[in-house]
Formats: sequence, structure tokens, C-alpha cells
Amino acid sequence: MSKTFAPEIFSSNATFSTHLSIAGVSAKDLVQEFGSPLFVIDEADFCSRAASFKTALEAHFGESAGRVYYASKAFLNKEIARWVDAVGIGIDVASGGELAVALAVNFPADRIQVHGNNKSEAEIEKAISAGVGAIVIDSAFEIERVARIAANQKKIQSVFIRVTAGIEAHTHEFIATAHEDVKFGFSLASGAAWKAIEEIQALPSLKLVGLHSHIGSQIFDADGFGIAAERLIGLLAKFHQHFDDQLPELDLGGGYGVAYLPGEESVNPDGIIGEMAKVVIAECAKAGIRVPHISIEPGRAIAAPTTTTLYTVGTTKNIELDGGDTRRYIAIDGGFTDNMRPALYDAKYHAILANRISDAHDVNSRIVGKHCESGDIIVREINLPEDIHPGDLIAVPVTGAYGRQMASNYNHLTRPAVVAVKDGKARLIVRRETEADLLALDI
Repeated sequence: MSKTFAPEIFSSNATFSTHLSIAGVSAKDLVQEFGSPLFVIDEADFCSRAASFKTALEAHFGESAGRVYYASKAFLNKEIARWVDAVGIGIDVASGGELAVALAVNFPADRIQVHGNNKSEAEIEKAISAGVGAIVIDSAFEIERVARIAANQKKIQSVFIRVTAGIEAHTHEFIATAHEDVKFGFSLASGAAWKAIEEIQALPSLKLVGLHSHIGSQIFDADGFGIAAERLIGLLAKFHQHFDDQLPELDLGGGYGVAYLPGEESVNPDGIIGEMAKVVIAECAKAGIRVPHISIEPGRAIAAPTTTTLYTVGTTKNIELDGGDTRRYIAIDGGFTDNMRPALYDAKYHAILANRISDAHDVNSRIVGKHCESGDIIVREINLPEDIHPGDLIAVPVTGAYGRQMASNYNHLTRPAVVAVKDGKARLIVRRETEADLLALDI
């Protein structure tokens, strides 16, 4: 086995004997047939992870289980939308383009939730016309827009309001402020959320069906969700007292953490949803209201671990560092156009030599892309065999979320293909861009 293969951060059907295989298909065969860079998604792993959130939600909330919405911003194409549909969960979209992908495969519109902090009128018109299950209202301007467009279509549109609950969980620190400094949603502390509720309740073309909250990303415990649930349940109780009615749904968003490096652990759906359920049930009892339908939006936690990116090494060089140390630069045929996260967020990734076993001594290495930018780095520091040479394959796991989805054409590189693997077979689900594709938009 490879000295650096860490099964806990590869998809569940990835193995390494003399080389990396995913769902029974070798990395060497995949690159030979489909080229590189290449996104390889483990289909069974994706569907299993999606189903695990649905199972956990239903197990812990019973009749109060709402819906799991796959956050399509993590990774979306027509085949992914088909898998999400087959698992029986919903999908959230944040643009007209994402909505178009879902509708293109006849994804049930009533299982689509529409997000976004600046939805255009055209996007709102398209969503209402398609019959989406709900639109998440993000600003006062959207209240008027959605109400007017729904009235013009002679429809009553179900809506949520996105509530900013005063919690910042990206850094695992929960900070409550009077006026939350973010672009999303209505502030709970300032009273903006309640004012939005009153405005929506007065509009006959809108039907307020719930509250929505999203507290951050890469969250590994339930504390932040618990605080958000407590505050939102207080708002549900106020609604109940004021309108003598109860909103049927509470969407607690996503942000469940995944492992990117050896030794890390991903969030267990059953564990974190079980902890959330304890808080929600207790707080609803304290507030004297019934438990609403609880919905969640895992995106990264479903998509990220399912996918591995394969690259071909083009060049290597040794650089002398201060103090006499040496760093080996390994240049691959992709870069930050297929994985922007290290450049944007200083995100950390692991990598392995994928096409063979090496007995060579490990050396301090840096994996870099082929772009004309010094910041084009995929893995800043990693120990890899010193005999890695041009033509070798490098595999970077946990790239299913925000890799292909954020991909760009900087330096006029074509975006990589996406291949699904299952039961020893591989099939193309997104073809590689060509230079003709790049030129097609030029007038």
C-alpha cells in the first residue's frame, strides 16, 4: 500500500494495492481513457452519503422530520441532480443556472428551494413559474419582488425568510452581535426578521412557511446549531403568540464538516443530528409550541469526500531554501482553475502518488499548478517520494465540493471532465471543455 494513502479521506470505494483504484477502476485506466486533470466521483459513495442524512433526520425527528436539501452550490450537474432525486431528497439552488440544471432533468419542482441574496426578477419569475417548493427571502426588496411576481402569475408563493441569528461558526467561536455584519438574511437581534415576518403576513400572494438559518461551514459539533435553534424557536414562539398560528418548518442549514487531511474525521450525520434533535425538542417544549418540521442542507458533507482529482506530473525541480533545506516542486497539469480553495481560503489538502508504489525516500514537496501565478499551489507542504517524475499521476482526495463548481478558464485552460465510477465501470457525466468551447463565445 502507498505510504501516504489514507482511506479515511478517500471515497469509501477507493483502494490502493500497487496503484489507486476507485470503485474498481484504476487511476491509470481512467487517465488513459479520459485524460487529466480529471474529477472522479464515486457514485455509490455519493448516494450513500446523501441517504445517510435523510435516514438520520427521520430517525431523530420522526414525524417532525422535514427535508434534506442537497446544497447544489457544492457540486451540480444533470447527473448529480438525478442522483439526488433518486435518493428522495430536495435540492437548494442559488441561481437561475442551478435551477435550470435541476429543471432540465425534471427534478420535482416542489422539492426545490431557491436561495440567493440578490435574486434577479428573471430568476424569481422562472422559479415561481416552475412551481418551486419555496423561495428563501433574503432582503426587504425581495419581499416586494416575489409578492408582485407571484401576484402577476396569479399564484401564492410559499416562502421562508433567512434569519441571521448572530452566530459565526466558521472558526468554532459563537459570537452574538446586535447587528450581524454579513450580506445574508434579516437580523434577529435588530428586529429586522420580525419586521419581515409582519410584511409577508400582510401580502396575499405570499405564504410564509418557515424560517431559515445558516451559521457557517466546516462545523464539527452541534453547539452552534443548538444556539441557532434556540434563538429561532424563540422567534417561532413569538409568531405563534402574535398570529395564533405556527410556522410549519425550520431549516437549520448546513455546514457539516468533512475531513481533508489524514487523521481528521468527518461529521457523523447520526451523531450531530441527534444532538440537534435534543436541543430542538427541549426548546420547543420550553416555548410551549409543537416541534416544527426540521430541514437541513448538507452539500459539502455529501459531495466533498466522494471525489478525487487526478493530475499528471509535468515537471519537477528542487529549490534550495534558507538554511540549506530543499523543497521539491511538483508541477501538475491543472491548478487553481480546478481547485480554487487553497488560494481563496488557504485550504489544506492531501495528495498521493497514484499510479505506482515507490520505495524512494520521502522529501519535502509542494504541488503546484501550471498557471502564471505564484499562488497557484494545490498542496503547500507534503512529504512525497523523491523519485516522482513527469508522467506520474497525483491524486488529491476530497475535491467533490467547490472544485469543478468553482472552476475557471484562467490562462484559457479548459475545465476538466467529470467521470462517475461504480462497480468497476466508468462513464463520462461532464465532458472536458475544448478550445472550441472557449472560442465559441467570442464575437
